[in-house]
Amino acid sequence: MSDFADALLREKTVLVTGASSGIGRAFAQRASAHGARLVLVARRTDVLNTLAKELHASHGTDVRVISGDLSRPGAGTTLFNDVVAQGLSVDVLVNNAGVGAHGDLVTANSADIVSQIQLNVTTLAELTTLFLPAMTARGSGTVINIASTAAFQPIPHMAVYGATKAFVLSFTRALWAETKSTGVRVIAVCPGATDTEFFDIVGEAASVGRRRTPDDVVDTALRALRRHRPDVVDGFSNAALAALSTRLPARVAIAAAERSVRP
Repeated sequence: MSDFADALLREKTVLVTGASSGIGRAFAQRASAHGARLVLVARRTDVLNTLAKELHASHGTDVRVISGDLSRPGAGTTLFNDVVAQGLSVDVLVNNAGVGAHGDLVTANSADIVSQIQLNVTTLAELTTLFLPAMTARGSGTVINIASTAAFQPIPHMAVYGATKAFVLSFTRALWAETKSTGVRVIAVCPGATDTEFFDIVGEAASVGRRRTPDDVVDTALRALRRHRPDVVDGFSNAALAALSTRLPARVAIAAAERSVRP
């Protein structure tokens, strides 16, 4: 897999959203180790600057840091324009930034719901739409969209999060079909419970099963990209559960999901 990662990443410009921690940080570190140039995007500028210094010290990586809140309307276009203004051409787009919330919709804040949909759905689709044409024009490029095992069935108590990730999976599968003859690779990566800051936000009740690591997710993504797969679930048990959930009657799948994340 190392040879494939080298071919995919070496001397390529890789843009990672949500790069300050977790899966995004792991993608940035892996790309740096394989000789990529990086554009790191997140809200926490200080954390990004520290990571940029670490990657430059370890691998001599050329790192650009762009801070911004991708949950704001138009944030994708603002980011795209910033990248273009810096004279950069993105070869690999990692749409990793996302957020979830645990609790019933009846008690949710409507502004938080809108923000979650903006980040998980609208900005992801916006960035993909903006960066993809240059990739197809040159006949090469990669789009990695981070979905979730929550995409495979409705998730009571995380209703909006599950629905946004179902969008990411469906959107990316369709995009894979649209681009498969263009030389561009497109994939939806579906992690299950992963050892990231996500559970600091949504709470431990949303964690199902043994947590995988961000590096596990990156390994899974690279293996699946090499095989030109439209999507992949990280971890054998997660993949088995995802496959099972699509075969169960809807009421049974929803009930099982509800029990697994019940507050």
